[in-house]
Amino acid sequence: MYQLRVEADFSAAHFLSAYNGKCERLHGHNYRVRLWIESETLNEGGMAADFALLKMLLKETLAPLDHSSLNELSEFDGNPSAERIARWIYEALAARFAAQGLAPALIAAVDVFESPSSMARYLPPERR
Repeated sequence: MYQLRVEADFSAAHFLSAYNGKCERLHGHNYRVRLWIESETLNEGGMAADFALLKMLLKETLAPLDHSSLNELSEFDGNPSAERIARWIYEALAARFAAQGLAPALIAAVDVFESPSSMARYLPPERR
């Protein structure tokens, strides 16, 4: 099994409306997102996937989140936790993969770091 990882960043503000503590107030994060790919096979060029394409797809997916107030995006139902953000990124990436002719099943996991020590991971249903 081959594993690949690419990373990208975005900055955004949010608050957790169903939380009792300091995170219920508006605050921001410099998020780091890691996209994990797994493949048992390689293409003719000896690659599981093209790093440049993976980075481009990840950056395009994150663009609507960058410098936004995540609570204003209906996708997060007013409560943009790292867990919900990770799932949204996975779903958006899966659609982009399909549009590029890549199998969405290549996506093994999406990690969303709110800080260097706090991360949420979303695993696609077939990876659980």
